[in-house]
Amino acid sequence: MTATTQPQLLVHDKADNVGVVVVEGLTAGTEMLCVCTEDNSDFRLTAKADIPIGHKVALKDLGAGDTIIKYGEDIGKMVGPAETGGHVHTHNLKTKRW
Repeated sequence: MTATTQPQLLVHDKADNVGVVVVEGLTAGTEMLCVCTEDNSDFRLTAKADIPIGHKVALKDLGAGDTIIKYGEDIGKMVGPAETGGHVHTHNLKTKRW
């Protein structure tokens, strides 16, 4: 399989511990091209699940109670685990706003 040159995951800030899927139909086992928009650097990460466009992916192993950083800001806390490359969404992440 030929590696893609189009980003599949965007990370906004070097401090972020999640990225956002930017393609339709991302499936488990896909080696994603990930781009950090802060400095246009890139890296590869394997998706551990099918993850819909707009949903988050863990950039490192995350556990219950961990703070989630996106855009360099605290956006919530984990209420369940996600391994590196795992799906992060409402089933395991809750906002701290309410």
